[in-house]
Amino acid sequence: MSSSERTSPAPTPNPPRPPRLTVAAAICGLEALALIAGGVYLLVMGVLGQPDSPEQAEMGGVTLIVLGVIPLLAARGLLLCRAWSRGPAVITQVMALPVAYTLLTSIGGMIPAGIALAVAAVTGLVLIVSATATEALGITGPARDSQS
Repeated sequence: MSSSERTSPAPTPNPPRPPRLTVAAAICGLEALALIAGGVYLLVMGVLGQPDSPEQAEMGGVTLIVLGVIPLLAARGLLLCRAWSRGPAVITQVMALPVAYTLLTSIGGMIPAGIALAVAAVTGLVLIVSATATEALGITGPARDSQS
């Protein structure tokens, strides 16, 4: 047998990622970037001594940066079609809803931000739990009892 005959067959390619999953990953990524940007802003303001309580601003900044890592990892996992990424992605969207409500009930320029966040969170949630995304992530439902 020659060496060309002994080559292993080409690996089967993964099925293409559904567009819904790509959009959900993009939403998670944008939310992550917004959290990280907000955290950096608070951290810089705290270091520069601009707010009333620099310590609170610094701690809030660090907290936002750390929280921004969660949707960033979820976005990467969704892009790679990893089943584990659905949990952090869903939690991110659910946690964004009260923030959106708070922004919506404020006055002035925060209302458009609340609308944008609410639309992003609801859209992301719907896309992440859709049957197409669930199938692409390889998540199966509970076993169905055929006798019921």
